[in-house]
Amino acid sequence: MRLPRPLFPPSIGILALLAAPIVCGPVDAHAEAPWTPLFNGRDLTGWTVKIAGHPVGENYGNTFRVENGLLKVAYDRYSSFGGRFGHLFYQRPLSHYRLRVEYRFVGVQTPGAPAWALRNSGVMLHAQSPTSMRQDQAFPVSLEVQFLGGAGTGERTTGNLCTPGTDVVIKGKLAKLHCTNSNSETFHGAAWVTAEVEVRGNRTIKHLINGRTVLSYSQPQLDEREADARLLVKAGDKTLGSGYIALQAESHPVEFRRIELQELPPD
Repeated sequence: MRLPRPLFPPSIGILALLAAPIVCGPVDAHAEAPWTPLFNGRDLTGWTVKIAGHPVGENYGNTFRVENGLLKVAYDRYSSFGGRFGHLFYQRPLSHYRLRVEYRFVGVQTPGAPAWALRNSGVMLHAQSPTSMRQDQAFPVSLEVQFLGGAGTGERTTGNLCTPGTDVVIKGKLAKLHCTNSNSETFHGAAWVTAEVEVRGNRTIKHLINGRTVLSYSQPQLDEREADARLLVKAGDKTLGSGYIALQAESHPVEFRRIELQELPPD
């Protein structure tokens, strides 16, 4: 029987097969996860308030509120600050992720507040749960991405690191300072600033301000010198690889308009 004539010369057919893409599974198996809003612009659904001196869930003075699509920290119902440091916790712990927050400082500081808290806020990473905090505990054991606003003159970096009950490694050495400054610029006035963090469990963490990396560190761990941190150590393991995120209320009015999460695959 006579075989049918091939559509292409043998050499061309083989080359075409070799050049054709081989598809196995998704087209882009490493496509990044989408950014997910954590704040719905209407209310505090998905978040839990903890203010020092008050039980979990009691939003003293309506400190955390939503107005005109913004999540605000406000003190118009306070006569004096009274050491009521507050935190607003997202509903579940996280480990590997990117978090993006837009913030700005507004108004004036609450009477009776410490001078260092002027135009001062932040977001806590790898924080203990709000239900595990003592009622009068001012700050959760965590890593704080500190937000600072300029005082009108001089330099005052933002995207710094503070470590209530924790330690980290910076440039190969265990850093024992409570706060470490970033190399960001200073932001005076009420301009919106975009802060982003990239968190890789108990390995590396980066702080970015307006898209530029301003600080990085590694090996977050509990600091057993502090009593609240000692309670969280399990079987001698001080490793800190996950926890809650929480927005701060430290006596100066601040507004947030975008809070977004992008979860990352484990290392």
